[in-house]
Amino acid sequence: MTRSIITKAILALTISLSLLLAQTANPKAPAPKGQKEADAIMAMFQAQDPDARIAAANNLITKFSETEYKATALYIAAFSYQQKNDMENMVVFAEKCLEADPKFFGAQIMIATGLASRTKEFDLDKEEKLGRAEKLAKAALELIPTATKPNPQIPDDQWASAKKDFAAQAHEALGLSALVRKKYDVCSDEFKFSVDNASTPDPAVMLRLASCQIKVNKLDEALANVDKALADPNAHPQVKSAATQLKMDINKAKAAAK
Repeated sequence: MTRSIITKAILALTISLSLLLAQTANPKAPAPKGQKEADAIMAMFQAQDPDARIAAANNLITKFSETEYKATALYIAAFSYQQKNDMENMVVFAEKCLEADPKFFGAQIMIATGLASRTKEFDLDKEEKLGRAEKLAKAALELIPTATKPNPQIPDDQWASAKKDFAAQAHEALGLSALVRKKYDVCSDEFKFSVDNASTPDPAVMLRLASCQIKVNKLDEALANVDKALADPNAHPQVKSAATQLKMDINKAKAAAK
């Protein structure tokens, strides 16, 4: 099987995964160097659960150290660790992904979100972690507009929507960082951008937006976002519970302001 045929086979296999995996502004499309490497790549894409994907990604990197899919494999591993709620390994593999491809904005957003979401107000290294989170999120926002379609079969409007989703994720990371710093006007703007631009807004982000809006006395807007979170059929029960409590708090604040 020729190199071009192998590459086309992999592209055909990964069409549904392309928007998730190819979050890089690197214009060079990766290609396998032989059938064995192609098989290892396909095994990684076909893996059915996080542990299997991690194992397949490590297998590819170990057996084919010069593979052009190294950054993608490392990102898949990072994403899989994120699914397992293993944030430490998520950051480790996302950092390795950036070493392999400095323009992999998906890894930048992943690290930024991980750092910002795990940093607490009184952490001694708070400013160091939040500063890096903000730097990476802003770097991603600079790269996203220049990113080209990872697969020519992806419709232009779908790719444009995907890039809006990527930007929404970067702004969410900036909102998380501002929230730790108690910059409520900033986090309100950042979370609002994320909610407004995501193709499927996250109810949890809606609640963070509402919480920031309460702090800047935008009670009606906060209430509207809480109601959207409550109406979302895919919202986690914990999110709905938090939304119910937040709605009570907003109504109390509105009553007290009369």
